[in-house]
Amino acid sequence: MSLDHTLVGVPSEPVLREWTSADTLLYALAVGAGLGDPARELAFTTENSAGVPQRVLPTFAVLAARAAARRRLGDFDPAMLVHAEQSFELHRPLPPSGAVRVTTTVTGIHDKGSGALVVTESAAADPETGERVVDARSSAFIRGEGGFGGDRGPRDEWRRPDRKPDHLVTCPTRPEQALIYRLTGDRNPLHSDPAFAARAGFDRPILHGLCTYGVTGRALLHAAAGSDPARFAAMSGRFSSPVYPGEELTVAMWQDGETVLFQTAKADGTVVIDRGRARVRPTSSSS
Repeated sequence: MSLDHTLVGVPSEPVLREWTSADTLLYALAVGAGLGDPARELAFTTENSAGVPQRVLPTFAVLAARAAARRRLGDFDPAMLVHAEQSFELHRPLPPSGAVRVTTTVTGIHDKGSGALVVTESAAADPETGERVVDARSSAFIRGEGGFGGDRGPRDEWRRPDRKPDHLVTCPTRPEQALIYRLTGDRNPLHSDPAFAARAGFDRPILHGLCTYGVTGRALLHAAAGSDPARFAAMSGRFSSPVYPGEELTVAMWQDGETVLFQTAKADGTVVIDRGRARVRPTSSSS
């Protein structure tokens, strides 16, 4: 088994990525919008509420910038792959339905000893004008594929602020949350098949990292960006521990102007998204 290191630096062919109003509504429900209070987030969960135009959760940018098919990284057991990090920069709010043209590039395969960290960057542009819409960066950790003598990759100097959080938001998840989220396009059986989850070392299917990321993004949107997607510019974080569907998540945020540092933790204090950063614009630039 080995990874294909010749992929590094070679961009994919551009792929047209399209979505509908139903896709963005489903995504909002999949990351918990409306859970516990169906009337609270109608702008993201409905398209026909009186006086409430449909808007799109900023973290949908990660799905918008996703290529139609994953590039084959080499020959390895897919049960050994876990999502390690995710970031995006959103240059303008996404419409409820739309399209972008996506190009992806594997920008690094780093040797972490016990495994390899594969970093992929995606650029999503308006198919008509070529204007950049989303830049996204994703890292996958593949256990057992390290030890090849490569560079370990850059270090992140993130530090938890030595003060109380400015915002502390607790979000529930449903026991069936992963079964809903998989309908947004990620059908990895790690999140639905008990036998596959056992092969990966879990006693039951775990929640998608990007679902936890989306729940966290909703908390950031409402607490740090005034619930205005036009103010939400960027978000990054490292997946540090698995979440099981039904567990409660608490997002701690330290805001300094446009910069927000955050961590997401379970009820027992286990941090599940670490080294979090978000950037919010001071005023709305678009409705």
